[in-house]
Amino acid sequence: MRQRFTARAVVVGDRVGTVVPDAVVDVTDGRIDWVGTAADAPPAGDAEVTAVPGLLVPGLVNTHSHAPMVLLRGQAEGRPLERWLREVIWPREARLTPDDIEVAMAAASAEMLRGGVTTSVEMYFAPERIAAAVGRTGARAVVATPLIPLPSLPPLAEQLRDAVALAARAPGDGTVEYGIGPHAAYTLPLPVLRDAAAAAREDGLLLHVHVAETRGEGADLLATHGLSVPALLAAHDVLGGRVLAAHGVHLDDGDLALFHEYDVAVAHCPASNAKLASGIAPVRAMLDAGLRVGLGTDGPASNDGLDLLADVRLAAQLARLREGSATALTAAEAFWLATGGGADAIGRPDLGQVAAGRRADLVHVDTRDLLFEPVIDPSDLLTHLVWSGSSRLVRDTWVGGRQVVRDGACTTVDAEALRADVAERARRLAAA
Repeated sequence: MRQRFTARAVVVGDRVGTVVPDAVVDVTDGRIDWVGTAADAPPAGDAEVTAVPGLLVPGLVNTHSHAPMVLLRGQAEGRPLERWLREVIWPREARLTPDDIEVAMAAASAEMLRGGVTTSVEMYFAPERIAAAVGRTGARAVVATPLIPLPSLPPLAEQLRDAVALAARAPGDGTVEYGIGPHAAYTLPLPVLRDAAAAAREDGLLLHVHVAETRGEGADLLATHGLSVPALLAAHDVLGGRVLAAHGVHLDDGDLALFHEYDVAVAHCPASNAKLASGIAPVRAMLDAGLRVGLGTDGPASNDGLDLLADVRLAAQLARLREGSATALTAAEAFWLATGGGADAIGRPDLGQVAAGRRADLVHVDTRDLLFEPVIDPSDLLTHLVWSGSSRLVRDTWVGGRQVVRDGACTTVDAEALRADVAERARRLAAA
């Protein structure tokens, strides 16, 4: 199947913020063949031509999410992380059924697709049901099977065995892959973290773990072990391989050097960190230290949305506030964190950029709006997208060349029916 897309401009999704005006993107069998200006384009031949009046941008990569928590959106308002989890979230999650999780994931996936997010890293229960939901919507997901000591779950050793067995059953077509998601050093015994990391390295799986999210988390571990969280993980052979650390808010220079030594990537979650008053992560220092960094929404109960484009703007704003510098994180870098940088962070070089050889995960952002005026230089389109753009302007989304959102509506699932189903299930959880 050959497709040609024409657009006012393409935002490539690289670190320097390349914008191609009057652009053409050629796709064959779900992969991008060619990107450039219309003046330089090869003949279209028998390709199916789709003309979009605005920007074509890469499908956004959400590097840290617990998307089925749409069932808990808006719950436990005003509590810091530990109380938020223990007093409300974990007790309600104990009442979840696999059906609840699949319905919630389908609704969340539809929400993300309508906002231009085509890939998400999910750490949540019932991973096979999460994969089934993503199969319905047509999105992509890296599903890190969680390891966490909750009364409603099997023993941790059994959880790990199940996670490894499930990873071997991944389809291998780039739609869903499974990883291992040990929750955190403050909730799990260190030997479990070590065993999970060893299993992930053996099979080349993503190991996804919360690290240094709150100041108290690090202080407690430091008092007990005399080491920071990253140093503690290194000392117990948890680092190395495909490790993605969620949050990384409270990292000092030594921690950053350690992450660089082990090539640990970070999922930066500015909105969730701000809402729970966890702090502002040192993104500029991470990038300067050579770390791979992506952007994440975290769960929709602690954000409370899945709008990664909104997090792009917030990431840039908070970085500038933290550093006291208007150049601490450029618009191009902020957008790259949600696209090419995010793909690098999760070890998926086939995603995240509108570039030859990558998968044709494409998003059409309508620029026929006052938010996108004036445009003096093509690069203004990128800065307008970051500083004044909105996910409501996402009109169309393609995953591997397949259209999953058309004119703002999902083509694969009934979003309104899912909304009603989520509302009913959420009321049941809240009433128990």
